Amino acid sequence: MKGIILAGGAGSRLYPLTLVASKQLQPVYDKPMVYYPLTTLLEGGVRECCLISTPQDLPRFRQLFGDGSRFGARFDYREQARPEGIAQAFRLADSFIGADPVTLILGDNIFWGGDLLPRAFAEFQGGATIFGYHVHDPERYGVVEFDQAGKAISIEEKPSRPKSNYAVPGLYIYDNAIVEIARDLKPSARGELEITDVNVEYLRRGELRVFKLPRGFAWLDAGTSSSLHDASAYVQTIEQRQGIKVGCPEEAAFRRGFLTFDQLENITMAMPRCEYRTYLEEVLAEAKRS
Repeated sequence: MKGIILAGGAGSRLYPLTLVASKQLQPVYDKPMVYYPLTTLLEGGVRECCLISTPQDLPRFRQLFGDGSRFGARFDYREQARPEGIAQAFRLADSFIGADPVTLILGDNIFWGGDLLPRAFAEFQGGATIFGYHVHDPERYGVVEFDQAGKAISIEEKPSRPKSNYAVPGLYIYDNAIVEIARDLKPSARGELEITDVNVEYLRRGELRVFKLPRGFAWLDAGTSSSLHDASAYVQTIEQRQGIKVGCPEEAAFRRGFLTFDQLENITMAMPRCEYRTYLEEVLAEAKRS
Protein backbone atom coordinates (compact mmCIF):
# COMPACT_ATOMS: atom_id res chain seq x y z
CA MET A 1 0.00 0.00 0.00
CA LYS A 2 1.14 3.52 -0.78
CA GLY A 3 0.57 6.61 1.32
CA ILE A 4 -0.14 10.28 0.63
CA ILE A 5 0.40 13.10 3.10
CA LEU A 6 -1.57 16.15 2.02
CA ALA A 7 0.30 19.15 3.40
CA GLY A 8 -0.84 21.96 1.12
CA GLY A 9 -3.31 24.78 1.56
CA ALA A 10 -2.85 28.42 2.45
CA GLY A 11 -2.79 27.93 6.23
CA SER A 12 -4.93 31.02 6.63
CA ARG A 13 -6.41 29.86 9.94
CA LEU A 14 -2.92 29.95 11.48
CA TYR A 15 -1.97 33.40 10.18
CA PRO A 16 0.50 35.02 10.95
CA LEU A 17 2.39 31.84 11.95
CA THR A 18 2.21 30.64 8.36
CA LEU A 19 4.10 33.71 7.17
CA VAL A 20 7.13 31.98 8.69
CA ALA A 21 6.53 28.34 7.77
CA SER A 22 3.84 26.06 6.38
CA LYS A 23 1.11 24.92 8.77
CA GLN A 24 2.37 21.34 8.69
CA LEU A 25 5.87 22.50 9.69
CA GLN A 26 4.64 24.27 12.82
CA PRO A 27 5.74 22.64 16.08
CA VAL A 28 3.35 20.38 17.95
CA TYR A 29 5.15 20.27 21.29
CA ASP A 30 8.60 18.95 20.32
CA LYS A 31 8.26 17.97 16.64
CA PRO A 32 7.07 19.37 13.33
CA MET A 33 3.36 18.71 12.87
CA VAL A 34 3.98 16.55 9.80
CA TYR A 35 5.95 14.02 11.89
CA TYR A 36 2.66 12.79 13.40
CA PRO A 37 0.85 11.74 10.19
CA LEU A 38 4.09 10.24 8.87
CA THR A 39 4.35 8.15 12.03
CA THR A 40 0.77 6.93 11.53
CA LEU A 41 1.62 5.73 8.02
CA LEU A 42 4.81 3.99 9.13
CA GLU A 43 3.01 2.29 12.02
CA GLY A 44 0.48 1.03 9.46
CA GLY A 45 3.24 -0.54 7.39
CA VAL A 46 3.28 2.10 4.65
CA ARG A 47 6.79 2.94 3.46
CA GLU A 48 6.19 4.45 0.00
CA CYS A 49 4.97 7.99 0.65
CA CYS A 50 4.06 10.96 -1.49
CA LEU A 51 3.97 14.39 0.12
CA ILE A 52 1.85 17.03 -1.59
CA SER A 53 2.38 20.70 -0.80
CA THR A 54 2.56 24.16 -2.31
CA PRO A 55 5.40 25.13 -4.69
CA GLN A 56 6.85 27.50 -2.08
CA ASP A 57 6.73 24.98 0.79
CA LEU A 58 7.78 21.83 -1.02
CA PRO A 59 11.54 22.60 -0.81
CA ARG A 60 11.26 22.75 2.99
CA PHE A 61 9.64 19.32 3.11
CA ARG A 62 12.33 17.94 0.82
CA GLN A 63 14.93 19.36 3.19
CA LEU A 64 13.16 17.79 6.16
CA PHE A 65 12.55 14.29 4.76
CA GLY A 66 14.92 13.90 1.81
CA ASP A 67 14.39 10.62 -0.01
CA GLY A 68 12.82 9.04 3.08
CA SER A 69 15.66 6.59 3.74
CA ARG A 70 16.11 8.01 7.24
CA PHE A 71 12.80 6.33 8.03
CA GLY A 72 13.34 3.19 5.96
CA ALA A 73 10.91 4.67 3.45
CA ARG A 74 10.85 6.11 -0.05
CA PHE A 75 9.52 9.62 -0.58
CA ASP A 76 8.01 11.27 -3.64
CA TYR A 77 6.87 14.89 -3.83
CA ARG A 78 4.11 16.60 -5.80
CA GLU A 79 3.13 20.27 -6.14
CA GLN A 80 -0.34 21.55 -5.41
CA ALA A 81 -0.46 24.90 -7.19
CA ARG A 82 -3.97 25.68 -5.88
CA PRO A 83 -5.94 23.87 -3.18
CA GLU A 84 -9.01 22.40 -4.85
CA GLY A 85 -10.25 19.92 -2.25
CA ILE A 86 -8.84 16.88 -0.49
CA ALA A 87 -9.73 14.51 -3.33
CA GLN A 88 -7.51 16.55 -5.66
CA ALA A 89 -4.59 14.70 -4.04
CA PHE A 90 -5.46 11.53 -5.97
CA ARG A 91 -5.29 13.36 -9.29
CA LEU A 92 -1.97 14.95 -8.40
CA ALA A 93 -0.51 11.62 -7.30
CA ASP A 94 -2.10 9.27 -9.84
CA SER A 95 1.23 8.19 -11.36
CA PHE A 96 2.63 7.63 -7.86
CA ILE A 97 -0.36 5.45 -6.91
CA GLY A 98 -0.08 3.34 -10.04
CA ALA A 99 -2.01 0.08 -9.61
CA ASP A 100 -1.78 -0.04 -5.81
CA PRO A 101 -4.20 0.70 -2.97
CA VAL A 102 -3.49 3.97 -1.21
CA THR A 103 -4.09 5.73 2.07
CA LEU A 104 -4.42 9.49 2.40
CA ILE A 105 -3.74 11.34 5.64
CA LEU A 106 -4.06 15.07 6.22
CA GLY A 107 -0.88 16.74 7.36
CA ASP A 108 -2.55 18.49 10.29
CA ASN A 109 -4.25 15.40 11.78
CA ILE A 110 -2.82 13.61 14.83
CA PHE A 111 -3.96 10.14 15.90
CA TRP A 112 -3.01 8.40 19.11
CA GLY A 113 -4.16 5.33 20.99
CA GLY A 114 -3.81 1.56 20.74
CA ASP A 115 -3.30 -0.58 17.67
CA LEU A 116 -6.64 0.05 15.94
CA LEU A 117 -5.20 1.97 12.99
CA PRO A 118 -2.40 -0.53 12.25
CA ARG A 119 -5.03 -3.30 12.39
CA ALA A 120 -7.24 -1.39 9.96
CA PHE A 121 -4.33 -1.18 7.52
CA ALA A 122 -3.51 -4.87 7.97
CA GLU A 123 -7.13 -5.99 7.52
CA PHE A 124 -7.80 -3.86 4.44
CA GLN A 125 -8.81 -6.04 1.49
CA GLY A 126 -10.55 -3.65 -0.88
CA GLY A 127 -13.15 -0.95 -1.24
CA ALA A 128 -12.76 1.91 1.20
CA THR A 129 -12.07 2.16 4.91
CA ILE A 130 -12.74 5.39 6.81
CA PHE A 131 -13.21 6.19 10.48
CA GLY A 132 -15.86 7.70 12.69
CA TYR A 133 -14.97 9.81 15.72
CA HIS A 134 -17.54 11.10 18.22
CA VAL A 135 -17.42 14.90 18.46
CA HIS A 136 -19.58 17.58 20.04
CA ASP A 137 -19.56 19.81 16.91
CA PRO A 138 -20.19 17.46 13.96
CA GLU A 139 -21.47 20.29 11.74
CA ARG A 140 -17.81 21.23 11.13
CA TYR A 141 -17.01 17.90 9.46
CA GLY A 142 -18.14 15.17 7.15
CA VAL A 143 -20.70 13.22 9.21
CA VAL A 144 -21.55 9.51 9.08
CA GLU A 145 -25.05 8.24 9.85
CA PHE A 146 -25.43 4.64 11.06
CA ASP A 147 -28.41 2.31 11.14
CA GLN A 148 -29.46 0.25 14.17
CA ALA A 149 -26.93 -2.45 13.27
CA GLY A 150 -24.08 0.07 13.19
CA LYS A 151 -23.78 0.08 9.40
CA ALA A 152 -23.05 3.38 7.64
CA ILE A 153 -26.06 4.53 5.60
CA SER A 154 -25.21 8.15 4.73
CA ILE A 155 -22.37 10.67 4.75
CA GLU A 156 -22.87 14.43 4.55
CA GLU A 157 -20.31 17.24 4.32
CA LYS A 158 -20.70 19.92 7.03
CA PRO A 159 -24.47 19.43 7.45
CA SER A 160 -26.50 22.15 9.18
CA ARG A 161 -28.47 19.39 10.93
CA PRO A 162 -26.08 16.46 11.52
CA LYS A 163 -27.65 13.01 11.64
CA SER A 164 -25.06 11.77 14.14
CA ASN A 165 -22.13 12.98 16.22
CA TYR A 166 -19.64 10.88 14.27
CA ALA A 167 -17.21 12.96 12.23
CA VAL A 168 -14.88 11.53 9.59
CA PRO A 169 -11.27 12.35 10.51
CA GLY A 170 -8.55 12.94 7.94
CA LEU A 171 -7.41 9.37 7.29
CA TYR A 172 -8.78 7.37 4.38
CA ILE A 173 -7.83 3.97 2.91
CA TYR A 174 -8.88 3.11 -0.66
CA ASP A 175 -8.39 0.40 -3.23
CA ASN A 176 -7.12 1.36 -6.66
CA ALA A 177 -10.61 2.30 -7.87
CA ILE A 178 -9.94 5.65 -6.19
CA VAL A 179 -7.92 6.75 -9.22
CA GLU A 180 -10.92 6.45 -11.53
CA ILE A 181 -13.37 7.81 -8.95
CA ALA A 182 -11.24 10.89 -8.33
CA ARG A 183 -10.77 11.43 -12.06
CA ASP A 184 -14.56 11.47 -12.58
CA LEU A 185 -15.39 13.76 -9.64
CA LYS A 186 -17.11 17.08 -10.31
CA PRO A 187 -16.39 20.14 -8.15
CA SER A 188 -18.92 20.86 -5.42
CA ALA A 189 -20.76 24.14 -4.90
CA ARG A 190 -17.65 25.27 -3.01
CA GLY A 191 -15.59 24.62 -6.14
CA GLU A 192 -13.72 21.72 -4.50
CA LEU A 193 -13.24 18.03 -5.18
CA GLU A 194 -14.82 16.75 -1.98
CA ILE A 195 -13.52 13.68 -0.18
CA THR A 196 -17.07 13.15 1.07
CA ASP A 197 -18.19 12.62 -2.54
CA VAL A 198 -15.55 9.89 -2.84
CA ASN A 199 -16.84 8.18 0.29
CA VAL A 200 -20.45 8.50 -0.87
CA GLU A 201 -19.51 6.75 -4.13
CA TYR A 202 -17.93 3.84 -2.25
CA LEU A 203 -21.03 3.73 -0.02
CA ARG A 204 -23.24 3.61 -3.13
CA ARG A 205 -21.21 0.66 -4.39
CA GLY A 206 -21.59 -1.13 -1.05
CA GLU A 207 -17.82 -1.06 -0.54
CA LEU A 208 -17.42 1.37 2.36
CA ARG A 209 -16.28 0.21 5.80
CA VAL A 210 -16.41 2.61 8.74
CA PHE A 211 -14.42 1.96 11.92
CA LYS A 212 -15.80 3.74 14.98
CA LEU A 213 -12.82 4.99 16.95
CA PRO A 214 -13.32 4.05 20.61
CA ARG A 215 -13.41 6.18 23.73
CA GLY A 216 -9.91 6.93 24.87
CA PHE A 217 -8.62 7.19 21.30
CA ALA A 218 -7.38 10.68 20.44
CA TRP A 219 -7.89 12.49 17.16
CA LEU A 220 -6.55 16.04 17.07
CA ASP A 221 -6.91 18.48 14.19
CA ALA A 222 -4.15 21.05 14.70
CA GLY A 223 -5.31 23.49 12.04
CA THR A 224 -6.11 26.52 14.22
CA SER A 225 -4.11 28.43 16.80
CA SER A 226 -6.16 27.10 19.71
CA SER A 227 -6.19 23.49 18.45
CA LEU A 228 -2.44 23.71 17.79
CA HIS A 229 -1.93 24.73 21.41
CA ASP A 230 -4.28 21.98 22.63
CA ALA A 231 -2.45 19.36 20.56
CA SER A 232 0.91 20.46 21.97
CA ALA A 233 -0.43 20.30 25.52
CA TYR A 234 -1.88 16.82 24.92
CA VAL A 235 1.36 15.46 23.46
CA GLN A 236 3.39 17.00 26.28
CA THR A 237 1.14 15.38 28.88
CA ILE A 238 1.39 11.91 27.30
CA GLU A 239 5.14 12.10 26.82
CA GLN A 240 5.93 13.37 30.30
CA ARG A 241 3.50 11.01 31.99
CA GLN A 242 4.37 7.82 30.09
CA GLY A 243 7.95 8.45 29.03
CA ILE A 244 7.21 7.60 25.39
CA LYS A 245 7.12 9.83 22.35
CA VAL A 246 4.01 10.48 20.28
CA GLY A 247 4.77 10.87 16.59
CA CYS A 248 8.35 9.62 16.43
CA PRO A 249 8.82 8.29 12.87
CA GLU A 250 12.31 6.87 13.47
CA GLU A 251 10.99 4.72 16.30
CA ALA A 252 7.95 3.66 14.26
CA ALA A 253 10.19 2.64 11.36
CA PHE A 254 12.46 0.68 13.69
CA ARG A 255 9.60 -1.19 15.36
CA ARG A 256 8.11 -2.07 11.96
CA GLY A 257 11.45 -3.46 10.80
CA PHE A 258 12.03 -0.73 8.21
CA LEU A 259 15.25 0.24 10.01
CA THR A 260 17.78 -2.14 11.54
CA PHE A 261 19.30 -1.57 14.96
CA ASP A 262 22.55 -0.39 13.35
CA GLN A 263 20.74 1.98 11.01
CA LEU A 264 18.76 3.56 13.83
CA GLU A 265 21.90 3.85 15.92
CA ASN A 266 23.74 5.65 13.11
CA ILE A 267 20.80 8.00 12.55
CA THR A 268 20.56 8.74 16.27
CA MET A 269 24.29 9.37 16.74
CA ALA A 270 24.21 11.88 13.87
CA MET A 271 21.66 14.02 15.73
CA PRO A 272 22.73 16.94 17.92
CA ARG A 273 22.50 16.51 21.68
CA CYS A 274 18.82 17.03 22.50
CA GLU A 275 15.85 15.38 24.21
CA TYR A 276 14.82 13.74 20.93
CA ARG A 277 18.21 12.05 20.57
CA THR A 278 18.16 11.01 24.23
CA TYR A 279 14.79 9.33 23.70
CA LEU A 280 16.03 7.35 20.69
CA GLU A 281 19.10 6.31 22.67
CA GLU A 282 16.68 4.91 25.27
CA VAL A 283 14.79 3.05 22.53
CA LEU A 284 18.08 1.52 21.37
CA ALA A 285 19.10 0.60 24.92
CA GLU A 286 15.76 -1.08 25.53
CA ALA A 287 16.07 -3.03 22.26
CA LYS A 288 19.56 -4.17 23.22
CA ARG A 289 18.31 -5.46 26.56
CA SER A 290 15.42 -7.43 25.10
